[in-house]
Amino acid sequence: MKLTLVHLYHDLMNVYGDRGNIITLERRCAWRGIELEVRGCTLGEELDPTETDLIFFGGGQDREQSVVAQDLVERKGPAIQAAVDAGAALLAVCGGFQLLGRGFRLGDGDELPGVGLFDAWTVAGHRRFIGNVVIACDWAPDQPTLVGFENHSGRTYLGPDARPLGRVLQGFGNNGEDRREGAIYRNAYGCYLHGSLLPKNPWFADLLIAGALEHRSKSKPTLAPLDDHLERLAHDSVVARTRQLGQVRSGVH
Repeated sequence: MKLTLVHLYHDLMNVYGDRGNIITLERRCAWRGIELEVRGCTLGEELDPTETDLIFFGGGQDREQSVVAQDLVERKGPAIQAAVDAGAALLAVCGGFQLLGRGFRLGDGDELPGVGLFDAWTVAGHRRFIGNVVIACDWAPDQPTLVGFENHSGRTYLGPDARPLGRVLQGFGNNGEDRREGAIYRNAYGCYLHGSLLPKNPWFADLLIAGALEHRSKSKPTLAPLDDHLERLAHDSVVARTRQLGQVRSGVH
Protein backbone atom coordinates (compact mmCIF):
# COMPACT_ATOMS: atom_id res chain seq x y z
CA MET A 1 0.00 0.00 0.00
CA LYS A 2 1.29 3.44 -0.95
CA LEU A 3 0.02 6.58 0.76
CA THR A 4 0.53 10.20 -0.22
CA LEU A 5 1.00 12.87 2.44
CA VAL A 6 0.76 16.52 1.39
CA HIS A 7 2.76 18.91 3.56
CA LEU A 8 1.16 22.32 3.13
CA TYR A 9 3.52 25.32 2.95
CA HIS A 10 6.42 23.26 4.23
CA ASP A 11 8.79 26.15 3.47
CA LEU A 12 6.78 28.80 5.32
CA MET A 13 4.68 27.17 8.05
CA ASN A 14 7.06 25.00 10.05
CA VAL A 15 7.84 26.28 13.55
CA TYR A 16 8.40 24.77 17.00
CA GLY A 17 9.47 21.36 15.71
CA ASP A 18 6.33 20.60 13.70
CA ARG A 19 8.46 18.80 11.08
CA GLY A 20 8.82 16.03 13.68
CA ASN A 21 5.22 15.03 12.98
CA ILE A 22 6.14 14.21 9.39
CA ILE A 23 9.15 12.19 10.55
CA THR A 24 6.98 10.21 12.98
CA LEU A 25 4.45 9.35 10.29
CA GLU A 26 7.23 8.31 7.92
CA ARG A 27 8.87 6.06 10.52
CA ARG A 28 5.69 4.41 11.74
CA CYS A 29 4.65 3.68 8.18
CA ALA A 30 8.09 2.34 7.23
CA TRP A 31 8.21 0.03 10.27
CA ARG A 32 5.00 -1.55 8.99
CA GLY A 33 6.07 -1.79 5.37
CA ILE A 34 3.76 1.02 4.23
CA GLU A 35 5.18 3.33 1.57
CA LEU A 36 4.54 6.99 2.39
CA GLU A 37 5.33 9.64 -0.20
CA VAL A 38 5.62 13.16 1.22
CA ARG A 39 4.84 15.97 -1.20
CA GLY A 40 5.35 19.63 -0.43
CA CYS A 41 2.64 22.01 -1.63
CA THR A 42 3.37 25.72 -1.32
CA LEU A 43 2.46 29.06 -2.87
CA GLY A 44 1.10 28.82 -6.40
CA GLU A 45 0.86 25.01 -6.40
CA GLU A 46 -2.26 22.91 -6.74
CA LEU A 47 -3.43 20.12 -4.43
CA ASP A 48 -5.05 17.11 -6.10
CA PRO A 49 -7.64 15.68 -3.67
CA THR A 50 -7.82 12.37 -5.54
CA GLU A 51 -4.13 11.71 -4.85
CA THR A 52 -4.14 12.93 -1.25
CA ASP A 53 -4.52 10.51 1.66
CA LEU A 54 -3.11 12.63 4.49
CA ILE A 55 -2.52 16.37 4.89
CA PHE A 56 -0.26 18.12 7.38
CA PHE A 57 -0.36 21.89 7.96
CA GLY A 58 2.06 23.27 10.53
CA GLY A 59 2.33 26.51 12.47
CA GLY A 60 3.76 29.89 11.58
CA GLN A 61 3.94 33.47 12.73
CA ASP A 62 1.36 36.11 11.74
CA ARG A 63 3.63 37.29 8.92
CA GLU A 64 3.81 33.84 7.32
CA GLN A 65 0.08 33.33 7.81
CA SER A 66 -0.58 36.61 6.00
CA VAL A 67 1.58 35.41 3.12
CA VAL A 68 -0.20 32.07 2.65
CA ALA A 69 -3.82 32.91 3.59
CA GLN A 70 -5.08 34.11 0.21
CA ASP A 71 -3.33 31.33 -1.70
CA LEU A 72 -4.76 28.79 0.72
CA VAL A 73 -8.34 29.98 0.34
CA GLU A 74 -8.33 30.56 -3.41
CA ARG A 75 -6.05 27.81 -4.70
CA LYS A 76 -6.14 24.98 -2.17
CA GLY A 77 -9.20 25.40 0.03
CA PRO A 78 -11.77 23.60 -2.15
CA ALA A 79 -9.34 20.72 -2.76
CA ILE A 80 -8.66 20.35 0.98
CA GLN A 81 -12.39 20.27 1.67
CA ALA A 82 -12.92 17.70 -1.09
CA ALA A 83 -10.11 15.47 0.18
CA VAL A 84 -11.38 15.50 3.79
CA ASP A 85 -14.99 14.96 2.71
CA ALA A 86 -13.79 11.92 0.75
CA GLY A 87 -12.16 10.49 3.88
CA ALA A 88 -8.57 11.76 3.81
CA ALA A 89 -6.93 12.40 7.19
CA LEU A 90 -5.59 15.81 8.20
CA LEU A 91 -3.59 17.29 11.06
CA ALA A 92 -3.23 21.07 11.43
CA VAL A 93 -1.26 22.71 14.23
CA CYS A 94 -1.54 26.28 15.53
CA GLY A 95 -1.35 28.64 12.52
CA GLY A 96 -2.53 25.88 10.20
CA PHE A 97 -5.45 25.19 12.50
CA GLN A 98 -6.38 28.88 12.58
CA LEU A 99 -6.36 29.24 8.78
CA LEU A 100 -8.50 26.14 8.31
CA GLY A 101 -11.18 27.80 10.42
CA ARG A 102 -13.44 30.60 9.21
CA GLY A 103 -10.90 33.37 9.67
CA PHE A 104 -8.37 35.09 11.93
CA ARG A 105 -8.68 38.71 13.10
CA LEU A 106 -5.17 40.02 13.75
CA GLY A 107 -4.18 42.48 16.46
CA ASP A 108 -4.19 45.41 14.01
CA GLY A 109 -7.75 44.61 12.99
CA ASP A 110 -6.91 43.01 9.64
CA GLU A 111 -8.82 39.83 8.81
CA LEU A 112 -7.12 36.78 7.33
CA PRO A 113 -9.59 34.64 5.40
CA GLY A 114 -10.02 31.01 6.39
CA VAL A 115 -10.96 27.89 4.48
CA GLY A 116 -13.89 27.06 6.78
CA LEU A 117 -13.06 23.38 7.11
CA PHE A 118 -13.52 23.78 10.88
CA ASP A 119 -16.47 25.71 12.27
CA ALA A 120 -14.14 27.92 14.29
CA TRP A 121 -12.79 31.45 14.29
CA THR A 122 -9.76 33.10 15.85
CA VAL A 123 -9.05 36.56 17.24
CA ALA A 124 -5.72 37.94 18.42
CA GLY A 125 -5.13 38.17 22.16
CA HIS A 126 -2.78 40.32 24.23
CA ARG A 127 -1.28 37.49 26.26
CA ARG A 128 0.62 34.49 24.93
CA PHE A 129 -0.34 31.04 26.17
CA ILE A 130 2.90 29.11 26.62
CA GLY A 131 3.60 25.77 28.25
CA ASN A 132 2.87 22.08 28.33
CA VAL A 133 -0.69 20.95 27.69
CA VAL A 134 -2.51 17.77 28.69
CA ILE A 135 -5.95 17.10 27.24
CA ALA A 136 -8.46 14.30 27.73
CA CYS A 137 -9.89 12.87 24.52
CA ASP A 138 -13.30 11.67 25.64
CA TRP A 139 -14.09 10.39 22.15
CA ALA A 140 -11.17 7.91 22.44
CA PRO A 141 -11.80 6.17 25.79
CA ASP A 142 -8.93 3.70 25.36
CA GLN A 143 -6.44 6.53 24.75
CA PRO A 144 -7.49 9.17 27.24
CA THR A 145 -4.83 11.88 26.90
CA LEU A 146 -2.73 13.84 24.43
CA VAL A 147 0.25 15.95 25.45
CA GLY A 148 1.92 18.82 23.65
CA PHE A 149 3.39 22.30 24.00
CA GLU A 150 1.39 25.42 23.20
CA ASN A 151 2.75 28.85 22.24
CA HIS A 152 0.05 31.12 20.83
CA SER A 153 -1.71 34.43 21.42
CA GLY A 154 -4.67 33.69 19.15
CA ARG A 155 -7.98 32.81 20.81
CA THR A 156 -9.99 30.21 18.91
CA TYR A 157 -13.69 29.65 19.49
CA LEU A 158 -15.73 26.73 18.17
CA GLY A 159 -19.10 26.98 16.49
CA PRO A 160 -21.92 24.43 16.81
CA ASP A 161 -20.67 22.29 13.92
CA ALA A 162 -17.22 21.70 15.43
CA ARG A 163 -16.42 19.39 18.29
CA PRO A 164 -13.26 19.81 20.36
CA LEU A 165 -10.29 17.51 20.04
CA GLY A 166 -10.11 17.34 23.81
CA ARG A 167 -10.85 18.76 27.22
CA VAL A 168 -7.99 20.68 28.83
CA LEU A 169 -6.63 19.12 32.02
CA GLN A 170 -3.48 21.26 32.19
CA GLY A 171 -2.69 24.32 30.09
CA PHE A 172 -4.83 26.87 28.30
CA GLY A 173 -6.17 25.29 25.10
CA ASN A 174 -8.05 27.15 22.39
CA ASN A 175 -8.78 30.31 24.30
CA GLY A 176 -8.02 29.90 28.02
CA GLU A 177 -11.72 30.20 28.85
CA ASP A 178 -13.81 27.17 27.91
CA ARG A 179 -11.24 24.39 28.59
CA ARG A 180 -11.51 23.17 25.01
CA GLU A 181 -8.54 22.27 22.84
CA GLY A 182 -8.55 21.87 19.07
CA ALA A 183 -11.34 20.78 16.78
CA ILE A 184 -12.44 17.69 14.84
CA TYR A 185 -14.22 17.44 11.50
CA ARG A 186 -14.48 13.94 10.01
CA ASN A 187 -10.86 12.66 9.90
CA ALA A 188 -9.47 16.21 10.19
CA TYR A 189 -7.92 17.34 13.48
CA GLY A 190 -6.82 20.86 14.36
CA CYS A 191 -4.98 21.81 17.56
CA TYR A 192 -2.44 24.06 19.26
CA LEU A 193 -0.20 21.15 20.27
CA HIS A 194 3.40 21.61 19.17
CA GLY A 195 6.14 19.59 20.69
CA SER A 196 6.20 17.78 18.23
CA LEU A 197 2.81 16.27 18.91
CA LEU A 198 3.00 12.83 17.31
CA PRO A 199 6.28 11.42 18.74
CA LYS A 200 4.83 11.62 22.26
CA ASN A 201 1.37 10.44 21.22
CA PRO A 202 1.89 7.36 19.03
CA TRP A 203 -1.74 6.25 19.22
CA PHE A 204 -2.76 9.53 17.59
CA ALA A 205 -0.17 9.10 14.84
CA ASP A 206 -1.60 5.64 14.17
CA LEU A 207 -5.11 7.09 14.07
CA LEU A 208 -4.02 9.37 11.22
CA ILE A 209 -2.27 6.53 9.40
CA ALA A 210 -5.31 4.27 9.75
CA GLY A 211 -7.54 7.04 8.40
CA ALA A 212 -5.24 7.51 5.40
CA LEU A 213 -5.16 3.76 4.74
CA GLU A 214 -8.94 3.49 4.92
CA HIS A 215 -9.25 6.40 2.49
CA ARG A 216 -6.91 4.72 0.01
CA SER A 217 -8.14 1.13 0.33
CA LYS A 218 -11.82 1.82 1.14
CA SER A 219 -11.64 -0.79 3.90
CA LYS A 220 -10.90 -0.78 7.62
CA PRO A 221 -7.16 -1.37 8.17
CA THR A 222 -5.50 -3.34 10.94
CA LEU A 223 -2.17 -1.81 11.91
CA ALA A 224 0.56 -4.10 13.16
CA PRO A 225 1.45 -3.16 16.77
CA LEU A 226 4.76 -1.44 17.46
CA ASP A 227 6.92 -1.23 20.57
CA ASP A 228 5.93 2.19 21.92
CA HIS A 229 7.68 1.89 25.27
CA LEU A 230 9.90 4.95 24.78
CA GLU A 231 7.07 6.99 23.30
CA ARG A 232 4.86 6.23 26.30
CA LEU A 233 7.68 7.24 28.67
CA ALA A 234 7.97 10.56 26.85
CA HIS A 235 4.21 11.06 27.08
CA ASP A 236 4.06 10.17 30.77
CA SER A 237 6.98 12.45 31.62
CA VAL A 238 5.12 15.44 30.19
CA VAL A 239 2.01 14.51 32.19
CA ALA A 240 4.07 14.21 35.39
CA ARG A 241 5.94 17.51 34.85
CA THR A 242 2.79 19.38 33.98
CA ARG A 243 0.90 18.00 36.97
CA GLN A 244 3.76 18.89 39.30
CA LEU A 245 3.97 22.44 37.92
CA GLY A 246 0.21 22.85 38.29
CA GLN A 247 0.42 21.76 41.94
CA VAL A 248 3.22 24.22 42.67
CA ARG A 249 1.28 27.09 41.05
CA SER A 250 -1.85 26.26 43.03
CA GLY A 251 0.09 25.92 46.29
CA VAL A 252 -0.44 22.14 46.57
CA HIS A 253 2.65 20.15 47.71
